[in-house]
Amino acid sequence: MPSTQRAIQRETIFNNEVVKRFELYNSLFQTLPFYQVKNTGILLPFFSSHCEEEVQKGASPDAIIQSFFSKYVPDIDNREQINRLFRFIQYIERQVVLFDAIEDSSFGKFERADDTGTLQNMVQQASIDDETRQNISKQLKDFSLRLVLTAHPTQFYPGAVLGIMTDLIDALKTNDINSIDGLLQQLGKTPFFNKKSPTPVDEAVSLVWFLENVFYHALSGIQDKLETEFDLDGSHQLLELGFWPGGDRDGNPNVNTETTRQVSSLLRQYIFRCYYRDFREVKRRITFRGFDETISNLEQLLYNNAFNKQTDARDLQPEILATLQAMRDQLKTEHDGLFIKVVENLIQKVQLFGSYFATLDIRQDSRVLRDVFKYCTAKIYTGVPKEYQEMNEEQKLKSLPFNQADFKCPETADDMTRDTLDTIRLMKQIQHSNGQKGCQRFIISNCQKASDILQLIDLFLWSGWEKNKLTVDFMPLFETVNDLKAAAEVMETLYNHPFYKSHLVQRGNKQTIMLGFSDSTKDGGYLMANWSIYKAKVELTAMARKYGIALAFFDGRGGPPARGGGKTHRFYASMGKEIANEHIQLTIQGQTVSSQYGSVETARFNTGQLINAGVISALHPNHKDLLDEKHKALIAEMAEASHELFLALREDPLFVEYLEKFSPLKLLSQINISSRPTKRNADAKLRLEDLRAISFVTSWSQLKQSIPGFYGVGTALKKMKDAGNWQEVKELYHASGFFKTMLDNCMMSMSKSDFRITAYMEKDKKFGKFWKGLKAEFELTRSLLLELTDSKVLMEEYPIESRSIAIREKIILPLVVIQHYALNQLDTVKDSELEGIYKKLVIRTVYGIINAGRNLV
Repeated sequence: MPSTQRAIQRETIFNNEVVKRFELYNSLFQTLPFYQVKNTGILLPFFSSHCEEEVQKGASPDAIIQSFFSKYVPDIDNREQINRLFRFIQYIERQVVLFDAIEDSSFGKFERADDTGTLQNMVQQASIDDETRQNISKQLKDFSLRLVLTAHPTQFYPGAVLGIMTDLIDALKTNDINSIDGLLQQLGKTPFFNKKSPTPVDEAVSLVWFLENVFYHALSGIQDKLETEFDLDGSHQLLELGFWPGGDRDGNPNVNTETTRQVSSLLRQYIFRCYYRDFREVKRRITFRGFDETISNLEQLLYNNAFNKQTDARDLQPEILATLQAMRDQLKTEHDGLFIKVVENLIQKVQLFGSYFATLDIRQDSRVLRDVFKYCTAKIYTGVPKEYQEMNEEQKLKSLPFNQADFKCPETADDMTRDTLDTIRLMKQIQHSNGQKGCQRFIISNCQKASDILQLIDLFLWSGWEKNKLTVDFMPLFETVNDLKAAAEVMETLYNHPFYKSHLVQRGNKQTIMLGFSDSTKDGGYLMANWSIYKAKVELTAMARKYGIALAFFDGRGGPPARGGGKTHRFYASMGKEIANEHIQLTIQGQTVSSQYGSVETARFNTGQLINAGVISALHPNHKDLLDEKHKALIAEMAEASHELFLALREDPLFVEYLEKFSPLKLLSQINISSRPTKRNADAKLRLEDLRAISFVTSWSQLKQSIPGFYGVGTALKKMKDAGNWQEVKELYHASGFFKTMLDNCMMSMSKSDFRITAYMEKDKKFGKFWKGLKAEFELTRSLLLELTDSKVLMEEYPIESRSIAIREKIILPLVVIQHYALNQLDTVKDSELEGIYKKLVIRTVYGIINAGRNLV
């Protein structure tokens, strides 16, 4: 089917299945009497229309709110007006859930109309001839995909709401009106947020819901399809899951050794619960003589580990596999293979998830690790020279001893030191209980030099680990623009270091390197961050190939484009031969968890797209994706121009103050969706460098000004146009998958921006000029992107995604208006009780705006 015809078909299906059904069920939804507030649902459409009309005129939030109540409810006082605003928020939060559920319930219908780039498409290609099938099979044996769930708090519904959403999606698939009505009523009475901030373990529990209810079924289904279609035997771990909550202490200073212990136990227990549920089907079917004792023993083993606390847990994967494989063989030889598939399905899952479910990654900042190293060298004899701290990098690398010790951290040590050393010991215990894959990766954030990794290895050797049994992968995370520039040099130093070289041999000569988008974007702006990472990947790939190292890049991608997300599968499909792409590893974070992996169907589809992107791009590389020197120079020049403008913005004295005044930045720490602080150095005055990337991006998204996702792009494009390079840039956009994907993601960010809402700031004496500068760059970027892509509107090439964003933005427009109104009131309110109410009003709006901001692919 031609692409134009396919696009029209998908659009028609989306309009019929999503847009019209939302209008229908929304009208039903708005008649529900939540919390005995009469007519709130009936009044809300008038409020939404009023906000749209007044925003179009450039009215201030205060004027919009007051004119609405004067027109529609003139006889209520200020307190009752605020009460009505809270009720509106209540409805809108649930409208977002309703739209999510309708979109998810219809997902298969409009996505099936476009199967390009999917797993099914790859299977169809394999059916063409035996050679194609063999090539894909061979590529799959060298390929792996790791999805790593992180607890970045940009969308987490409570478990009760997730359960309602799952049931609502099922009911919507069959248009079961009675069930839908009941579920909408249940939704109306179910809290959407926590009364207190979750602990890191609470966050882990929230994400384990997705492991148990989605990934367990989705990944095993994909594995089964791949093994059936491509003659894979299950010996190669093609699909892997990773997990950060409970292990990421750099991202969350509230994580400690006990947290890590609890989360590792949680992961182990929940995978055994999944196995136990599946085993009941095995028990129901395998009722033949000769199996009684085996079934009874295996049932007891699974039940005890699923529901009883284990005081001396051990890795049971080998034992369970041996038992199941013996059952399979017995069924084959004695019972003609009857119900053998039921047993093989469980074997497949045990091979996939072991005793660990998902690998628990440990992450800590290099500066903390340096301090711990310094502490240890002062406390025990380690063989490190006393003058070590004064040495240069080259001298340090020659002086590191790599001797073994059994130093147990004393109680008198500071919290960070104790946590680091105790966690290093705990990793060995987790490997014993959950299996080696349960906890085998240590990520060094803010990695700047080879000694950052080698010193950490010494900490392991001083904490009871043995040189020849160091079953840990040490992963540098290069984040800032400057660190990315030095990354290849750092890795060459490591590849040449005798101890590290021998360690890599033990680990199969495999190296994983993480490249982060969060702080890169905050540090260098959108274009420079993307280009710096691309260049680093090319250089790091060349270095790894030079030394015969199998390289995997771990990307901090799976969130909004401002944090490196966007059209993820297109990003991986656009990697040229200069970049290692045999192993795809990426974080899945925030709203992307529920938007792309919220159901088994969407998870299978999006995971399948990533597999297709990695395998097919390797078999049939697009030679246009290999940027030549001329194109590289063009992008580099644009990145520099963008970087220069972004740095000027960052250094503007009004930059942080603007965010503090007009966004809910100062109140984010009171929003009970995260266990982490808004910024580092919590007691100090707010500085941009201390502001966590997630808070930085969230604040701009609440403002509906996606600065991290576009700022500087327009200026960079204008520079190219003024220099007479416009035709070359146009050719680059249509020829380079990397450059096209980068600008397409930028347009997606801009589609979620709406400067009309803050147009009233133009007249502000202090911030008016600053706002006009942001708006001017937005308009410049939009006009040049439209010209570059020969489009009339942003995202014209992706009409369904564009329509979905537009509907979501329309739903939450009243929330944004209410938020600005409440923030403005906080500037003048004198009553402490009212101040608390307005703060609560701001906080409540944040939830809905965040939850509507799904990242679409």
